[in-house]
Amino acid sequence: MTGTIRPTRAAARHAPLPRSGAWRRKSPTAPPAAALLALLCGAVVGCSAPTSGAAPADPASCGPVTATLDSTDVIALRPAPTPALPATVTSADGTTVTVTDASRILPVNLYGSIAETVFGLGLGDNVIGRDTSTTFPAAAHLPVVTPAGHDLSAEAVLALNPTVVLADDSIGPPEVLRQLRASGIPVVLVEAEQTLDAVPGHVRAVAAALGVTAAGEQLVARVEGEIAAARRSAPEGRAPRIAFLYLRGTAGVYLVGGEGAGSDAMIEAIGGVDAGSAIGLAKFRPLTSEGLINAAPDVILVMSAGLASVGGVDGLLKLPGVAQTPAGAARRIVDMEDGTLLTFGTRSGRTVQALATAVHSCGARS
Repeated sequence: MTGTIRPTRAAARHAPLPRSGAWRRKSPTAPPAAALLALLCGAVVGCSAPTSGAAPADPASCGPVTATLDSTDVIALRPAPTPALPATVTSADGTTVTVTDASRILPVNLYGSIAETVFGLGLGDNVIGRDTSTTFPAAAHLPVVTPAGHDLSAEAVLALNPTVVLADDSIGPPEVLRQLRASGIPVVLVEAEQTLDAVPGHVRAVAAALGVTAAGEQLVARVEGEIAAARRSAPEGRAPRIAFLYLRGTAGVYLVGGEGAGSDAMIEAIGGVDAGSAIGLAKFRPLTSEGLINAAPDVILVMSAGLASVGGVDGLLKLPGVAQTPAGAARRIVDMEDGTLLTFGTRSGRTVQALATAVHSCGARS
C-alpha cells in the first residue's frame, strides 16, 4: 500500500483516526479506543500456554494471539474518597479554574483515559456521561456526549448539567469547551501526552481538580507499581522487532506507528524493539509495502477492531508487504482490544503485563 485514503466524515464516526496532542479535524496521530471484536487464539496451532518465568517465545512457532486482561474493568480505590472542595487548579491551557462541586463529573478525551482515572480514584458514581472511547464495563451505560465520533456536542453536555468537565486538547472542537466555560461550568484541561511516564501526572492533575489529592497519590503508587512489575516481567534474550499497525479497512486507512506514537512506549515496556522507530518513522505514517518489508518485524501488533476491519489475519496478510515480513510469514499477529491497548491510564500496568504474555509466551490457548 503506497498511501492512505482518508475516510469520509460519516466513516470517521465509526472508524476514528489517530490524532496528535492538539485537537484538530484532519491531522491525526494517536489512536482512539472502540472495541468491536476480539479474536480468539483457540483455533491456532502452536500457541503455548504461559508459565511463570517463561522463556521468550520463538516468533515462528506461535501464530496469531489475542492479548487479554482478566477483567477489562477499572479497579477503583475503596473506600471512595470525599472531595475537599473548593479546589483551585491551573488548567493545562493556563486558565485558573475553581471547582466547587464534584457531584456531576464529565470526563472526556480521545482515549478514554480521563474517565478511567476518575473511576480509578473511586469517584465513578459521580460520572454522568462519557466519550466514545470510554468503553470499560463500569462506564458503558453512561450517555455519550461525542455523537460525531470524537466531537463534543455542547447540547449533549449541557443537557447533563455537569458540575465539572475534565478534558484535554485531544478532544474538541475548542469552541465547545469555550462555550461550556462561558456557561459557568468549570472546565479543567489536563496534559494530553499519552505515554506510560505521563500517567502519574495525569492522575495527580485529575485528583487535584476533584479535591482528592491523597487518593491521587494512593492511585499513583498502585499504578506505578503495576507498570514497574510489568516491565520487569520481560524475559532476557533477543528483543523481538514489533510493528504496530493502525488499521481501519472499511475507511481505507492503513498506518504504521513510529517514535512518539504511543505504541512505541508499549512495545518498549515489554522488552521489544519498535520496528517503525527503528527505520526512522515518527508518530503515524501511511503504511507502504517497502517500509514494512524494511522494518522486518518479527511480530505485528494491531487493535482487535482494526484486525476485524481487514478480514482478520487472512485479510491482513493480503495487504501489500505484510506477507513478506518475518511476522507475516509466521502469521505472528498479536491483537488487543481497542479500549485497552493504547489507553494510557490506571489499567496500563495490567495492559503491559497482558501484552508481554501474548508476545513472549504466545498467550493462553482456549
